[in-house]
Amino acid sequence: MERLRRKVDDYLIEWKKNKDRLPLIIKGARQIGKTNAIRNFGKNNYETFIEINFALQPQFKTIFEDGFEVDNIIKNITLKMPELELKENSTLIFFDEMQDCISTATSLKAFREDGRYDVICSGSLMGINYKEIESNSVGNKEDYIMRSLDFEEFLWAKGYKTEQIEDLYKNMLELKPLSETQYDVMMLNFKDYMIVGGMPAIVSKFVKNNNFSGILKMQQQILLDYEEDITKYAGGLDKTKILNCYRKIPVFLGNENKKFQISKIATGARNREYVGVIEWLSNAGIVNISYTMEQPCLPLKGNYNPDNFRLYFADTGLLIGSLDEEVQDDLRNNENMNTYKGALYENIVGDMLVKEGYNLYFYKDDSRKIEMDFMVRDKNSLVPIEVKANNKATISLNNLINSNLYKDIKYGIKLCNKNIGFNGKFYTFPYFLTFLLKRFLKEKQ
Repeated sequence: MERLRRKVDDYLIEWKKNKDRLPLIIKGARQIGKTNAIRNFGKNNYETFIEINFALQPQFKTIFEDGFEVDNIIKNITLKMPELELKENSTLIFFDEMQDCISTATSLKAFREDGRYDVICSGSLMGINYKEIESNSVGNKEDYIMRSLDFEEFLWAKGYKTEQIEDLYKNMLELKPLSETQYDVMMLNFKDYMIVGGMPAIVSKFVKNNNFSGILKMQQQILLDYEEDITKYAGGLDKTKILNCYRKIPVFLGNENKKFQISKIATGARNREYVGVIEWLSNAGIVNISYTMEQPCLPLKGNYNPDNFRLYFADTGLLIGSLDEEVQDDLRNNENMNTYKGALYENIVGDMLVKEGYNLYFYKDDSRKIEMDFMVRDKNSLVPIEVKANNKATISLNNLINSNLYKDIKYGIKLCNKNIGFNGKFYTFPYFLTFLLKRFLKEKQ
């Protein structure tokens, strides 16, 4: 099967070009393509590539038992792999599933100071003990968080070229509507992406077969694998509580206000009993958290309520997989979705924003009839984003922009099933252009 092109590929090339590069830790949820990407990079860019998987090869956990001098570690690796020939300055050592051998993190300082061998570590975010790894490797590593395929990577998988994506962006920048062909084709691609999601194995199967056969079964299997990993890796936290939260995400998204309420997870459940649970799911790369803003003003990070939040799946395909089997058809045929249609569009926009590097925030003020799905910022202003599952009026967006109360808001963005436009107050973009928003907000000025 042809390997999918990923954005991490370019990142790794740039990392190798940096003569002061630090050992690299690539983190991410399970099954998003970390190992494949690192293996591909190692084999194509180094004379010697060593891959050690601590989950599948537990015998290698003893390579650090003689201390962390690089020569000792190398000696112990070659004792177990006598056929290896390590070339200084042209060898990449890849420690996979590092969560199963925390000593790996301690070794990074020695590798950094020694400098003869490049090191990349990877692990499931679900299993990585952050505190331990941070304390063992502070200042001696670089981190990269990898996620499932974003919409641009999905388009690459389907064969689209960089120039075709640049054409879409050019239209955005010039505020020029897309041609009917461009619009219809991209909307179809977007709906495919919504249903399939970005898990590499699922995308590969979809692209190869050009149909949805077997996709749902694969999504459901990943959801089950995640549940299994929760019970395996949840550490000191109550696994039942994590599973309760995880399983309830689709239920809360189906509610009108989409607020995630601990009190409704289980009888008698209280916020203080669930401290750390939501963060664990977020750190594991399974969910995206959107926090409510106290006031619609800058700065975003200093102005939110950590107890009032919405939870979205970090891959919309997995949200589809968590719903009933008919949802795929309903989404394709645009029927029977009711309030859930809004939840799906919000989930995918949230996921696309996170994959661009945004944190998620929303705003709600019932007294002024304002509810804003997402808030981002450009260099100088706060930018409200309204996601419309239908093409109804944007009352909240107009209220925010027109009011004198919100000095940091100068314009807004409406994402819906409509072509590119600007009415002097807000930009209208079709959902599928969300992946280009950060670039647009940076360059339009």
